[in-house]
Amino acid sequence: MSQPLLLEERIQGSRRGRFLQELFGNSIHFPLVNIVLELLLQGPADYLLNLEPYLLLSAALLQAWVVSGWEHAGKPRPLIGNLIGPFFYTLAELLHIGLVFFEAPNHIAYWGFALSVGLLQRARLHFSSGGIQNLLVLAENVVRTSFVLVMYIILERLRGECQGVGPFLDYASHQFLAVVMPFLGLILGLSQLNSKRFLDTLRTTATQLQQYSEWLFGRERLNQAMIDPRQLSLQRRERAIMFLDIRGFTAWSEGRTPEQVVDLINRFYAAAEPNWKEAISVKLIADEIMLVFPGVVEAIRSARAMCSSIGQELARQNLKAGVGLHYGEVVEGLIGTSSHQRYDLLGENVNTAKRLCDCATGGEVLISQQALSQLDPQPAVGEAKDLAGKCGSASITAYPFNPFS
Repeated sequence: MSQPLLLEERIQGSRRGRFLQELFGNSIHFPLVNIVLELLLQGPADYLLNLEPYLLLSAALLQAWVVSGWEHAGKPRPLIGNLIGPFFYTLAELLHIGLVFFEAPNHIAYWGFALSVGLLQRARLHFSSGGIQNLLVLAENVVRTSFVLVMYIILERLRGECQGVGPFLDYASHQFLAVVMPFLGLILGLSQLNSKRFLDTLRTTATQLQQYSEWLFGRERLNQAMIDPRQLSLQRRERAIMFLDIRGFTAWSEGRTPEQVVDLINRFYAAAEPNWKEAISVKLIADEIMLVFPGVVEAIRSARAMCSSIGQELARQNLKAGVGLHYGEVVEGLIGTSSHQRYDLLGENVNTAKRLCDCATGGEVLISQQALSQLDPQPAVGEAKDLAGKCGSASITAYPFNPFS
């Protein structure tokens, strides 16, 4: 069973999807038409026993693979990319049959078609104007349909039924094709532009929704949910829970404007953000941050980095943060009504982590006995503190922990 795609790949396209798009949307076009031409000239029995059709298909596959790789990496090279197929095919045929290869007009047409499409696609990258880009898309599609007409003229010439463009156009049926094929290219081009606009709108909308969803769920959980929606259902899990809270924030806020208060909170969040990458859940609650980690080791790493960055930021306002860290089982998943839900963690262990944070002094990290027992080797900690529980609950044994040790 194939590995499910991550959200970014579903929106922007996977490596495999880009390969198939390039193959069927561009690279295979001329090789297929040329194979049909050669089949009509030589007959299936003779032609399919030759190396030529398989070289053409190999050239198309090679070109599609290389070009799609460049596009997937965000480094498109359309002009060079469109010449990969004819170059590979020409080189292989020269080694196989020699210079007689260039005597066939359809072989020269391969280079002409690839160069024309490559130049038009390269020009689309150069011009930022939407109007010019649209005209180039239309021109490219006219080239794609017109080359079928060119190959038909070549077929007639190689069969001895027509020796040039002039005699070819003497027939009403040929005049019909000469008029219809370019118009068909224009229609296909307009259809492509309409589809592209629709796809761009969908991708822009999906990208915005992805960003909003990541704010609510976090990147890792969102990707997991896209692979398996059951990941969002309520389940019991063991987690490391950490709370960070600004000490003296209420008193500091008095006499300051709402904009000044929000500015400090945002700088508090910004100082912490680079160091919570290992967290699987982040909740921002005014002057408090709640972080959930898969284990205590990850939480300790983040605590050490965050205490440094947050401490430097808050010191400018003579403020400090208290930190509480606990480990235990929680109920985690979506809670709410059928029309409004949010992802959250519930349970006594969440309350315990919050209690530890509330009891920590400015600049202090309190780690519970349960969290400390998950570390091997255990870090140096201060003297144990017994914190009274709320509403008659059991007391909490916690240890001051120096994050800079």
